[in-house]
Amino acid sequence: MDRDHVTREVSVVIPVYRAQEALPKLYEQLIPAMEQLCRNFEVIFVEDCGGDGSWGVIADLARRDPRIRGIRMRRNYGQHSAILCGIRAARYGLIITMDDDLQHPVSELPAMLAALSDDCDVVYGAPRDEQHGFLRDIASRLTKLALQGAMGAETARNASAFRVFRTELREGFASYRSPHVSIDVLLTWSTSRFRSIRVRHEPRTIGVSGYTLGKLIRHAFNLMTGFSTLPLQVASFVGFGLFVFGIGVLVYVLGNFLIRGSAVPGFAFLASLVAMFSGAQMFALGIFGEYLARIHFRTMDRPAYVVGERTDAPPEGRTNV
Repeated sequence: MDRDHVTREVSVVIPVYRAQEALPKLYEQLIPAMEQLCRNFEVIFVEDCGGDGSWGVIADLARRDPRIRGIRMRRNYGQHSAILCGIRAARYGLIITMDDDLQHPVSELPAMLAALSDDCDVVYGAPRDEQHGFLRDIASRLTKLALQGAMGAETARNASAFRVFRTELREGFASYRSPHVSIDVLLTWSTSRFRSIRVRHEPRTIGVSGYTLGKLIRHAFNLMTGFSTLPLQVASFVGFGLFVFGIGVLVYVLGNFLIRGSAVPGFAFLASLVAMFSGAQMFALGIFGEYLARIHFRTMDRPAYVVGERTDAPPEGRTNV
């Protein structure tokens, strides 16, 4: 193994949601791997109020191993907000993010760290074969499609929750305060030097994913309206297209009247045109409403998360971010 990788100091950030059974196994796999890879490291478990006994497991691990740090959210804020919390709490120069469900193999970490060269700031571990269901795969593709506007097509296609990046990148979003968080988009605020490598993706054997199809679709929509102007552009194109179509209908009606001396008969024809134009207007108003709602939430200064408890701080040391 390359000695440069052994001397690195790394913070591992893991969002936790209903992973009581998986955490002990994850600890048993991760700690020996990190001991071989790094001179100093820490593992930050961010418990996102899943309602099970995960926090008790994290607190017990932290008592037994000082390299384990636990952060408990006040309520459920979502995976990306939990990761943001862990990123801001990291102490070392490199950060690894990974899931709590054992689907990200720790055996792939050496290759990911080795890929983080001088000309690269972020490395994604893109799965060779995703071990999700059919509907979940479709929703994941929708999310990556929504990311393309901010990250570029190739980078978004390989985006993954299994990441390695330089901690200094968090300076680019140090003051970010919004309930809508996308770690991948925030990283683009600090760098454009992304890389991906193919890694194994293990099938899930413990518990079920907290990401339902509906949640993933909402996340994709939040990405499009929160970090992109694409929906506004789509609304503009739809409105312009229907305007051109309306001009064409007007030309047809006038031409038919001048040539044949008769108007276009039929109430259904007229009603369908009115419905189309009304639908386009409502669609555009809905898009505008989404953007206005986000402006409203930003003016409220609503935080991305609120920390309720830490294993390395007194219980009264609460943090709002």
